[in-house]
Amino acid sequence: MSRLYKTIEPSVIDDEMLEEAVEKQGPPGRAGQIAQLEGIEFKDVKHLQLDYRNILKIDNLWQFKTLTKLQLDNNVIEKIEGLNTLTNLVWLDLSFNNIEIIEGLDELVKLEDLSLYSNRISKIENMDSLVNLQIFSIGKNHIDKLENIIYLRRFKRLRTLNLAGNPMCEDEQYSMYIPAYLPTLMYLDFRLIEKTTKEIALEKHHSAVANLMYHEDIAFKKLEKIRLQEEELALHKQFNEIQHMSDSQLLEIRIKEFRVEVNQLWNKLMSLEMQLVDQLEETMSNFERNVSEIVTTYVENVQALIAQCRDLENRYNENILEIAMTSYDKMGKNEGEEEMPEELRALFVDKDTVINTVNASHDMHLLKIDNQEDKMVTKANGWAADVIEMLHTDEINRNRKRVLEINIYVSHWRDELDFLELQDMN
Repeated sequence: MSRLYKTIEPSVIDDEMLEEAVEKQGPPGRAGQIAQLEGIEFKDVKHLQLDYRNILKIDNLWQFKTLTKLQLDNNVIEKIEGLNTLTNLVWLDLSFNNIEIIEGLDELVKLEDLSLYSNRISKIENMDSLVNLQIFSIGKNHIDKLENIIYLRRFKRLRTLNLAGNPMCEDEQYSMYIPAYLPTLMYLDFRLIEKTTKEIALEKHHSAVANLMYHEDIAFKKLEKIRLQEEELALHKQFNEIQHMSDSQLLEIRIKEFRVEVNQLWNKLMSLEMQLVDQLEETMSNFERNVSEIVTTYVENVQALIAQCRDLENRYNENILEIAMTSYDKMGKNEGEEEMPEELRALFVDKDTVINTVNASHDMHLLKIDNQEDKMVTKANGWAADVIEMLHTDEINRNRKRVLEINIYVSHWRDELDFLELQDMN
């Protein structure tokens, strides 16, 4: 439901409002009195509460350099803006406003808790930079497509999500869809996601999720390659500029700056590699789970078929034994001897011999069935173990190779800088 402000003049975030808010929430007791008398520097304020003030536009907050918590709920704000300078924000509440589009959050890289509850948002987007997001509330908005939730997969630290009150929640797939596509989520709509729920959800959507993960991995590698190429070109450009400098003092300064950039590049490349390792670890865990499920299903099917084979063999043995005893009785009455081969007639010496012969044949058949079951189960488990071991071995080798490439690449630039310094000294 939209919050109307036509009957009340919208408020502006000016110095008077900010001073009042800061003083109101200042420290209690003697310290609060001193703060009111001497004034509080906006740059030192950590928490700011501006709720229920009929604010239409976010503005004039650039002075709050160290602000970590900002409360702007229950206003009439229509657009997320004016927050770019609040780079230390960890907690932001914009619930109960008139916001339609998620935007203006690019600089809030430290944000962990974001509430956009009860607005008019129809799409989750423009949040890529919020890499530390852990709690996200966007319930009671206009989000109607379950597929939009896939966007949240990029937030590896997201543990709590509130979507209640959106049209998508009416979809019968909702309760299984969210845990399947956001497997690291712990709480959904204020409720703990049970382990069994996650398992059922993953099993139901495992093919689609596995396909999505495959394409995500390809896209990540493409972006990483493009990013590294751009950084390498920038380094080459800067290095060429340094090589052509004639001013020795300026050259020395630029070499020092370039060394810092090279060190930063090494840190960034190693950080990217660690991110990739984490992502691949998650992917491999899902792959292992899928392989385990496939093998378990296969083994269960094998065991069911083998059980049928044993039942058939038992029935076959009962029929053979019945036929053998009937034949033995006939021989005792001198009936049907002319129809029986000589080798078979030799078995009918006495009743025990007949029974023992039939039982020996039955035991041999059961042994072959048991051996076939063991062979099939062992082969399936061995295949799964080999595949998983190969997967981990390949990843270890890939990681070692990548780290070596990074070190060689960065060492090359450091050697080039050392050479330039020697030339400059000569």
